[in-house]
Amino acid sequence: MPPAIKAIMFDYGNVLCEPQPPEDIAAMASELALPADLFLPIYWRDRGPYDRAEMDSGEYWNRVASRQLPPDQLAKLTALDNRSWMHPREATIPWVAAASRQGLRTALLSNLPAPLRDALENDAPWLPQFDVRTYSCTLRSTKPEREIYEHCVRGLGVKPSEIVFLDDRPENIKAATELGIHAILFQTPERAAMELADRYGVVVHAD
Repeated sequence: MPPAIKAIMFDYGNVLCEPQPPEDIAAMASELALPADLFLPIYWRDRGPYDRAEMDSGEYWNRVASRQLPPDQLAKLTALDNRSWMHPREATIPWVAAASRQGLRTALLSNLPAPLRDALENDAPWLPQFDVRTYSCTLRSTKPEREIYEHCVRGLGVKPSEIVFLDDRPENIKAATELGIHAILFQTPERAAMELADRYGVVVHAD
């Protein structure tokens, strides 16, 4: 018999939105006159501190560029970065409402920087309604750190064993399961939908 699930937690990046399009990555790289293959490792190098709000967007992009950038270029890079993470995944966005219709509480649990959080809150009408939204930049803790999961669980008001979590990174799945949260490594919408139904009795629909 499937466990009694009362809530579902969704990662954002690559789960509720599409992976960053190559053209968006190329636009950021071009702004810094870097090849995309050299840009990406530098882009990710300081992403953890940026997601924890340990640095602002100016400091982050100056580190990526290895030089002081003018304010207009900083603003452009931040806007390009936000855009790269704001392509909704049409197959999974409806899952949040589907879970709510089944009586499940819903949460968004995401590592992302403050400018992207603000863009999602203010400029993404397609983003579903959640009972709880937990952002790393607000809490100043990132997955797979224990604190961010515990904060989200408290907001949901259910036991860890009554939650199923979707995330695309194995280290985040491992951290969740260590806290007693059920978790599915998101690979494709079709596979995740099947696992939710077969393992946990949660019915969603992939396109």
